[in-house]
Amino acid sequence: MLIVQKYGGTSMGSTQRIQNVANRISHSLYAHSSTATHTSNTNAQNGNKLVVVVSAMSGVTDEILQHAYAFTPTPNERDLDMSLSSGEQMSAALLSIALNAKGLKSIALNGRQAGIFTDSNHTKARIQYIDTSNIKALLSEGYIVVVTGFQGLSDRGEITTLGRGGSDLSAVALAGALKADSCEIYSDVDGVYTTDPRIESKAKKIERISYDEMLELASMGAKVLLTRSVELAKKWNVPIYAKSSFSEDSGTLITTEENIMEKPIVSGIALDKNQARVSLIGVQDKPGIAAELFSKLSKANINVDMIVQTIGRDFKTNLDFTVPKNELEKAKITLNEFDSNADLIDYDNEVAIVSIVGVGMKSHSGVAAKAFQAMAKDNINIRMISTSEIKISMLIDLKYAELGVRVLHAAYKLDQ
Repeated sequence: MLIVQKYGGTSMGSTQRIQNVANRISHSLYAHSSTATHTSNTNAQNGNKLVVVVSAMSGVTDEILQHAYAFTPTPNERDLDMSLSSGEQMSAALLSIALNAKGLKSIALNGRQAGIFTDSNHTKARIQYIDTSNIKALLSEGYIVVVTGFQGLSDRGEITTLGRGGSDLSAVALAGALKADSCEIYSDVDGVYTTDPRIESKAKKIERISYDEMLELASMGAKVLLTRSVELAKKWNVPIYAKSSFSEDSGTLITTEENIMEKPIVSGIALDKNQARVSLIGVQDKPGIAAELFSKLSKANINVDMIVQTIGRDFKTNLDFTVPKNELEKAKITLNEFDSNADLIDYDNEVAIVSIVGVGMKSHSGVAAKAFQAMAKDNINIRMISTSEIKISMLIDLKYAELGVRVLHAAYKLDQ
């Protein structure tokens, strides 16, 4: 079997934890391999083939960012990528040293050596393609291949980083390109829960969840996996196991909907506190206004989530939408250049989005009504609503965010 494993920053947080990862990898070489003859630890030739993707040690990325921002609030992104990539390179090299010290045959590769090529968009580059020839050659020679996550090489020959959750993306992309049998994502949590256990102690671990459900949960704030990683896994049909590197729990399998026997009406509740609301009040109501506005936001690389338009009076309309809090200032600059003749532009960063997600919504009525009734019962005002086939999202005041999660978790009896 060919297995791609990814270990996060917490799993790689110290030499002791790196040693723990090395021990796990040693066990993985022969686990589930019917042809393995565990007679020697000198190589992986007779057992599973392993590609291991690692994040920077816990705290290292933040430390690099702190140093960079000490000089300027707007560090050069090309240079920032060069500095940020060093964290993963250190992790990969240390893990490979630990594996070789155990008598295993290991080699560490950076993004370029692993053949990961991206566009030129520094700090949030997108993978264009992966040249797997070097990795395949090393695997055939019996190496455990340890790859730096989060980074690649641009078409201009520059080091790039993939943005938040980039190591997960690296792992899934490699699994897809190598046609791996599975991709195991190790972190400090043992799977995907019905909601954040730190908010609702009655949250339960989900054994299996579909790509689409995981996409919706990830996009709305669930932190186990990032949206781009799940999108890629769905595209390549890569089964993902979300596991903890600190336990032997089987974790959660993210797979196709067809592989899930019983499809619950609601699988989980997600909370996103990193949202801000923008309201344009009294905008000229004429064709092309929305197109102009959102085109400008798109060109500024600002992600827009919920959008609500209401028709006002005197040929004017109101436009409300949400953006990530860390992009609000950039949105303000963009809106200052928007010739909208709006009577008022209002901003509010004391909001949150709470969402219910489940493939069973497709075939059941009354799901939204139950959510609205539950929120009303606890006097939680809903300010905006957006829906998809398997998701209902509600914008509420930030002070009610965690209460909203608990209320909805109880309403759909997700603790049972």
